[in-house]
Amino acid sequence: MKYALIGCGRVSPNHITAALQNRLEIVALCDLLPEAIADLKQQFPELRTTKEYTDHREMLRAEKPELVAIATVSGTHAALAVDCIRAGCNVIIEKPIALSLADADLILAEAEKAGVKVCANHQNRFNPSVQAIRCAVEQGRFGKMYHATAQTRWNRPKAYYDQASWRGTWAQDGGCLMNQCIHNIDLLNWMLGGSPVSVTAVTDNLAHAYIEGEDLGLAIIRYANGAFGTVEGTVNTFGGNLEQMLCLFGETGSVEAGGTLNDVIRVWRFADAGPEEEAAMKQRFSTAAEHIYGCGHTPLYADMIEAVEQDRAPYVDGRAGRSALELVLAIYRASMTHAPVSLPLEAASTLDCMGLFCREPEE
Repeated sequence: MKYALIGCGRVSPNHITAALQNRLEIVALCDLLPEAIADLKQQFPELRTTKEYTDHREMLRAEKPELVAIATVSGTHAALAVDCIRAGCNVIIEKPIALSLADADLILAEAEKAGVKVCANHQNRFNPSVQAIRCAVEQGRFGKMYHATAQTRWNRPKAYYDQASWRGTWAQDGGCLMNQCIHNIDLLNWMLGGSPVSVTAVTDNLAHAYIEGEDLGLAIIRYANGAFGTVEGTVNTFGGNLEQMLCLFGETGSVEAGGTLNDVIRVWRFADAGPEEEAAMKQRFSTAAEHIYGCGHTPLYADMIEAVEQDRAPYVDGRAGRSALELVLAIYRASMTHAPVSLPLEAASTLDCMGLFCREPEE
């Protein structure tokens, strides 16, 4: 399968590794900055003869890839995805799928019209620990689900934002919930049935006056099945990243997962199993990932390739990406209006938040 990557920045090595491990024919690399392509090629000798482009439309015309991954600035995802889809390409879109519901809906509509597949790059769904938790959910082991929590306690210093002017802006990024926390928000949404009906939330910018978005978000979400979800997301933790946690509490089960990417099982208790199962799960999932991107790109790519070949929906399809986006935008709206927000939303965008945390930058 002919494959191309648009965007050769920070996350691109994970995409290239996944493409190589899945034996895709990498026909092109595209980035506005030729030096970014050069840096990526230096990391992967296999790419030394791969075609280079700074214009994605030219690349699409010349190479006609069957599968394109989009790993660019968040605010450019939608326009690039639509161009690829209209060129007949299946697409993998890095999170978030878009920054507005209108753009996400356009991606889905264009893909249906063109008969191609869209995969939202929420690769943490493929983490082995997350798959084990999802299996317990699907088997009904929790009984009636009461509530679940998604916590992302990380640190992003000024140096991180200084690396790229788009980071932390409403037009091209959003705050910590949209950028750093959306993977865990996706998992919360997925585990609780994906049908939130109301959101109450607060967000603030407490320590990053030089960005437009939030550096702290707290939310309570009510789901159609009666369960509640809570979100805690921050990039203010002193001394570096702490943990990302996912905890589920039901009538007949409790699970607590922590570590880098919910990959360390700390509690695994079910009415239909004894303490030996909990001990086994703790032993099996006792090591945290070394990197925040985890190991999910390769199985996500494998699933997407199979989805194209078998003409089925990807495991993490475009609607899943839209759902995570909608929930973050609902949290933003609830924070702005200081009132509960009902879902589904008719329309919403990060641009709705412009000026939310206006203040004079610190010297």
